[in-house]
Amino acid sequence: MGSGFSSLLLICNSTTSAPMSSPEPNLGDLPESVVGSVLVHLTPQEICRLAALNRAFRCASSAEFVWESKLPKNYDLFISRVFDNNTFASNICKKEIYARLSRPNSIDGGTKKVWLDKGTGKACVLISSNGLAITGIDDRRYWSWISTEESRFRSVAYLQQIWWFEVDGEVEFPFPSGTYSLYFRLQLGRSSKRFGRRVCNSDLVHGWDIKPVKFQLSTSDGQKAITQCYLTEPGKWNLYRAGDFVIEDSTVPMKMKFSMTQIDCTHTKGGLCVDSVLICPK
Repeated sequence: MGSGFSSLLLICNSTTSAPMSSPEPNLGDLPESVVGSVLVHLTPQEICRLAALNRAFRCASSAEFVWESKLPKNYDLFISRVFDNNTFASNICKKEIYARLSRPNSIDGGTKKVWLDKGTGKACVLISSNGLAITGIDDRRYWSWISTEESRFRSVAYLQQIWWFEVDGEVEFPFPSGTYSLYFRLQLGRSSKRFGRRVCNSDLVHGWDIKPVKFQLSTSDGQKAITQCYLTEPGKWNLYRAGDFVIEDSTVPMKMKFSMTQIDCTHTKGGLCVDSVLICPK
């Protein structure tokens, strides 16, 4: 599709630069429906670029059927889960619907952000650490909340030291059909700014190289996944994959539970920042 798109641009440039007196027909003479039938096979980014070529492409790039092809089949369920009925007009055009769904939208009291992935048209869900059940989170001997610009939610949960480490979460969402992966976004060490430069304090990092952390997920239709790995690379945010799941019926919201544990009480562990959980197309 990439080479075809480049060829189409070359043709458009050659025809639109031709003298006005030329009797030769060009792409600007194509019916809007014909242009639209081409645009449905392009990405949203390519559609927006072609809209600047001439009037025919500009009109076709706003056609309802073009943008409906970029929306998931269950976009109405997506809208009802993300937006209040009073804030989302029923007569809004498909292009505007796509634009709104493609931007991160906060739900569930601001503990989650959801949006459509522009490359696949599938859902992405980001769950903040504040939306997770963290064992001991209210005990300041173990955990504290840190404000940071390195999180989309502007704060992360920081573990100083604990024996029993457990983080649980759950979500219910009308995911479009497809395969998804679930990740935990974590960092060993506490980062901050000093004289305008990023620094990371790793003094409290310990215990993560003794036993691996277990990541689990399960879905309401019986899918399960378990992975284990050691936490590494202090000072760097990493995505640790818990597993994958498949959505076959997008008309029914999927419920899932997930967790991250290291409950070997023979040693303590600490110095960990927990930012969020990311669910995205595989």
